[in-house]
Amino acid sequence: MLKLRTGWGPALAALAIFSSVSLASAKDTLTLGLPIEPTGLDPTISAPVAIREVTWGNVYEGLVTVDKDGKIKPLLATEWTVSDDGLTYTFKLRPDVKFHNGTAFDSSIVKFSLDRARAADSTNAQKQFFEPIDSIETPDPLTAVIKLKQPTGLFVYHLGWGDAVMIDPKTVETNKTEPVGTGPFKFKSWQRGNRVELARNDDYWDAGVPKLASVTFRFIGDAQAQAAALRAGDIDGFPNFTAPELFGEFEKDARFKTVVGATPRKLVAGLNNSKPPLDNVKVRQAMMSAIDRQMVIDGAYSGYGVPIGSHYAPTDPGYIDLTGVLPYDPAKAKTLLAEAGYPDGFTVTMKCPQMTYTTRACEIMQAMLSEVGITLNIEPNEFPAKWIDEVFIKYDYDVTIIDHAEPMDIDIYSRPTYYFRYNNPTFNELIAKAAVDADEDQRSAIYGEAQKILANDVPALYLFDLPRLNIWDAKLEGLWPNEPISQVYVRDAYWAD
Repeated sequence: MLKLRTGWGPALAALAIFSSVSLASAKDTLTLGLPIEPTGLDPTISAPVAIREVTWGNVYEGLVTVDKDGKIKPLLATEWTVSDDGLTYTFKLRPDVKFHNGTAFDSSIVKFSLDRARAADSTNAQKQFFEPIDSIETPDPLTAVIKLKQPTGLFVYHLGWGDAVMIDPKTVETNKTEPVGTGPFKFKSWQRGNRVELARNDDYWDAGVPKLASVTFRFIGDAQAQAAALRAGDIDGFPNFTAPELFGEFEKDARFKTVVGATPRKLVAGLNNSKPPLDNVKVRQAMMSAIDRQMVIDGAYSGYGVPIGSHYAPTDPGYIDLTGVLPYDPAKAKTLLAEAGYPDGFTVTMKCPQMTYTTRACEIMQAMLSEVGITLNIEPNEFPAKWIDEVFIKYDYDVTIIDHAEPMDIDIYSRPTYYFRYNNPTFNELIAKAAVDADEDQRSAIYGEAQKILANDVPALYLFDLPRLNIWDAKLEGLWPNEPISQVYVRDAYWAD
């Protein structure tokens, strides 16, 4: 039996009071800044990355997840097996999981969610991920059996994307504005033009998670305003800080932690391959030869970034550095233009989303292209709504610029309705072959050949891979420095003592 010395009572009482005050005052809220406000809050019906940044892994969850190292891990499925022929996937589901509205998660939810994603009227941005599905069976509430039409090597990996999250049938019509998922945080409010607020899900299936009581995402597009909000303490951090010229100042400030992370975000200047003169491969090669990638990196992102020569990120398996295929060579650009029948150049319009770095990149490319006789008229374009409508949906553009955030998304060039309007049968055959190959080495080799085709055909101008410039409070822990998939994952965030 523990005995206390006489006279310790008051001291222990004081210590207990001090401890309770300390615990009560421990910070359990988080406010993060993001550069773009999402157009909605349902990642299963629309393309913009901003939707996934707020909701993926925070509000919604899928059968599996992609972790901070890019590896596939169980989530709402605890395990899975694959038949020897690669056609049948059997998922064992996590028991006692509920949606925020109380709906039980079971195999019927899996069937509904994936059938909806692959339906004829689906608007899922990655609908092709679900097209190989032949049928979904639900032998019991905690077992889902997915049968495919043909082997699909990346099937489980794609189930970890935000487009494959599980959805309660009762909330389909309202998820865009009032999302309901199974995640660690519940939706609280959305002040348009300002912020989205999330609150802790006290009934979350993983005990002790999350540690934070609430998370607020504030939308700050202006780069100077991002820096000002950080300095003033209005926000606790800013993943994807878009003022790289100011990043160095925060590196010197002990109040903050700064990390340059890796991402699959590829900044490319998309070309409308269906419109003359951009339907001429020599014209596209000339434009690429007129671009000094390093100058674009220096001017648009203060030197942060890695030059790329094809639509593939250095973080993707099987990446090949192809910047030497069409390096900066203005003399060659002029020769190619003459061979294409445009010795005096031509004029095109570039629809430029109004982000600081894209605007800078547009202006730098405009100057470089003018040196070889190409006039590039810049037309500011509101992103994402107007850009999605005009470029992505209606193909109403000549040239544009955007960073493609999804990893290993080289297959988009094989889609005939994608906004590049590019069609190369040899390339398409390679992508189809890679899709069914379960061996990663073989698949990487095939993707290597596909990268080479794009580097030579230039359906888009390949500029650089963007880093993730992270700035957050020095006491904040648990955020991911890298971006293996589009997310701002706050599930494991907490404040250190």
